Amino acid sequence: MDLIYKSTRNNEETATASQAILKGLAGQGGLFVPERIPKLDKSLKDLSGMTYQELAYEVMKLYLTDFTEEELKYCINSAYDSKFDTKEIAELKKEDDAWYLELFHGATIAFKDMALSILPYLLTTSAKKNQIKNEIVILTATSGDTGKAALAGFADVPGTRIIVFYPKNGVSPIQEKQMVTQRGDNTYVIGIHGNFDDAQTGVKRMFSDPGLAGEMAAAGYQFSSANSINIGRLVPQIVYYVYSYARLLARGEISEGEIINIVVPTGNFGNILAAYYAKCMGLPVGKLICASNENKVLFDFFATGSYDRNREFILTSSPSMDILISSNLERLIYQTAGRDAEKNLAFMNNLTETGTYTVTREMKEQMADFYGNYADEKETAEAIRAMYEKTGYIMDTHTAVASAVYKKYIAETKDETKTVIASTASPYKFTRSVMNAIDPAYDSQGDFELVDELCRLSGVPVPAAIEDIRSAPVLHDTVCGKEEMCAEVKKILGI
Repeated sequence: MDLIYKSTRNNEETATASQAILKGLAGQGGLFVPERIPKLDKSLKDLSGMTYQELAYEVMKLYLTDFTEEELKYCINSAYDSKFDTKEIAELKKEDDAWYLELFHGATIAFKDMALSILPYLLTTSAKKNQIKNEIVILTATSGDTGKAALAGFADVPGTRIIVFYPKNGVSPIQEKQMVTQRGDNTYVIGIHGNFDDAQTGVKRMFSDPGLAGEMAAAGYQFSSANSINIGRLVPQIVYYVYSYARLLARGEISEGEIINIVVPTGNFGNILAAYYAKCMGLPVGKLICASNENKVLFDFFATGSYDRNREFILTSSPSMDILISSNLERLIYQTAGRDAEKNLAFMNNLTETGTYTVTREMKEQMADFYGNYADEKETAEAIRAMYEKTGYIMDTHTAVASAVYKKYIAETKDETKTVIASTASPYKFTRSVMNAIDPAYDSQGDFELVDELCRLSGVPVPAAIEDIRSAPVLHDTVCGKEEMCAEVKKILGI
């Protein structure tokens, strides 16, 4: 029986999985969610004997029910191949007092590869299933990592174009260089004068503009999204949490049914939402520990039940989390509001109009599995240095936020449950911040000198993603105001 998807803002709007993937965003700015979260239909012991690809099929088949077995396995096997530098796809390493789930072994050395390697295949398969003749325009805002991962995934994919907007001064030098050197006749990268929330708001506005949709349709185009608002991004992310449990079980680190905790550094809430979905599917998870940086809107929300984006936007050393509007939180709000689209819409309208909303006591009680905390810049740097001095393991800044928050959680709760920490990016992606944390004297060196020094310290070879951009020419140099985003899209498409 097919699993139907519903909009978080309209009880009447429904879609199949492939239709939801194609649309990306529902009407009225809503997000597509499954009408129910399916339960795992294989035992944890059975899953523990599977490869990443085999386990991905067992999880994703439960959500993407209008894909045939052949179609889904084609997507999975095309995505999770030699693009990853490890056969495991995601590696699990015990360091200090937790297991670090390394999600950065893909082509762009960030966790976004885990979903964006498969999304182009899911999208093109969905287009065929629904007899779509239009060219699909992937329109995406990025806080640093989604952009490059999406560009790499969609570069030269027939029948698609991809346009990525990023905050011009709000990503790391390596992140920017990765994007602006991207090859592909169908790829476009635009910096905006503004922050990530400005970029994301502009993209959502274009998605929700019926006049623009009409102009595009007349010219043979339609939008889709590679952001985590697309259910085709969220479903593949559920897989690696199930896989981490399966690997611990296979290694004898846990017994079948033993509860683990999961720590996720997050700004847009998609990555930890995937862990929540895994828990709802029956994965034995206790606490979902939500780690924020100094843009601690999620920490404040879980502490008080009030979401408030009316605050200073802070640029940090963990820029992928520099976000004040956590789009995927809407899916949790919808779930805890009894899957009532009208109630959810009222909260989202309040957010748009006043920048705030407050959930009910009953809703907050349903979020008891979440624990929120944050790490400031000093604590983040200290976490990197302390881990390196204790174990020799070097973390990126986002993973360090998670590690610092986990230490706070332990101190506060004395909870000794075995814990997996989502390690969301390679330290090579944030080399200067990482090396400065280890020793501020490194700040006098150039970016690629630091890359070589990080290689010497860590013993980890320089990833191909970094070697490739050492001398790559800049191919994208467009910068615009946040109010000019739509005009730039129209210029690219010739409409």
